[in-house]
Amino acid sequence: MTGVFSFKCSIHVSVRLENLVDNWNALLLLLLTEMRLHSSRLHVCGYSCIENIVYQSCHSRFQMYRCEITGFQVCHSLGGGTGSGMGTLLISKIREEYPDRMMMTFSVFPSPKVSDTVVEPYNATLSVHQLVENADECMVLDNEALYDICFRTLKLVTPTFGDLNHLISATMSGVTCCLRFPGQLNSDLRKLAVNLIPFPRLHFFMVGFAPLTSRGSQQYRALTVPELTQQMWDAKNMMCAADPRHGRYLTASAMFRGKMSTKEVDEQLINVQNKNSSYFVEWIPNNVKSSVCDIPPVGLKMACTFIGNSTSIQEMFRRVSDQFTAMFRRKAFLHWYTGEGMDEMEFTEAESNMNDLVSEYQQYQDASAEPEGDYEDDYEGQ
Repeated sequence: MTGVFSFKCSIHVSVRLENLVDNWNALLLLLLTEMRLHSSRLHVCGYSCIENIVYQSCHSRFQMYRCEITGFQVCHSLGGGTGSGMGTLLISKIREEYPDRMMMTFSVFPSPKVSDTVVEPYNATLSVHQLVENADECMVLDNEALYDICFRTLKLVTPTFGDLNHLISATMSGVTCCLRFPGQLNSDLRKLAVNLIPFPRLHFFMVGFAPLTSRGSQQYRALTVPELTQQMWDAKNMMCAADPRHGRYLTASAMFRGKMSTKEVDEQLINVQNKNSSYFVEWIPNNVKSSVCDIPPVGLKMACTFIGNSTSIQEMFRRVSDQFTAMFRRKAFLHWYTGEGMDEMEFTEAESNMNDLVSEYQQYQDASAEPEGDYEDDYEGQ
């Protein structure tokens, strides 16, 4: 039996319920820590102030070594101090302790328009610096894209955070459905990573879900596989503020749920690739993978979760990097971080890492398949 514990500080750890020991004490400790840090919006406060107390508590109580754990899912925001600092700290500690387990994050990035804290670019850049090194799969989300889905697609007049969380939870459920239910084509976190990550640093994904339904409502008719596939690839369904039409897909994965034919699923995915070949890199053949789980979500006959590794994600990184550079050039708000023990060099390294990430995405977006003759010439030269 597997459960997901959700704390106020947005940490989700999947563990075997029967192996948990005294988890309520850990929960209380984390809640008190969150209250103490609530007034702080700095990455460094979340990262350093609770390094020992929280990790030791979680580590001693969760007893992960007794569990058959495939990996970890961490949900956090990169704009504030707790989600960015404490979230990336927890990720790095888990990576140190369990280097052979998969680490998947659902990371809420700062939005272009929906902003809560002026130092969000600092916090996000410092967090990405950690995620590049310590996470295996990062599902990129942002509130603006989720609000747009609620307004334009779901026609909600006053969407709440509950509505936004409903969209995220549907995606999270779809990613792990093959671990929890039987299916014709199964996929787990490791298989997902193998198929989606052609280069180690490029593990930031765009996610989507179809059919999109508001919280508490039900679909009036069951969608067909072609309709699901069409919705799944729609740019309006993406849950981060980056347009996949501005880049190219390196890889993608579609996780279908419900009673359907694997043959029909494969045919529809091939049709999408053939009709939109310019949006896929030609030097990775068969770069769209699928899985089919027999059990649909509650209230739906069929559903599909989409995960895409697209070079267009660099739009979001470039936007955050530009905001970071504008403030860091004038050393604005920097004293709050240095006063907590950080060094300016840490900011410089994080900025450089972010710019390198953008350059890598652009490099592979512009890359083309080399003619076969080049390989033959190289071989003869040897």
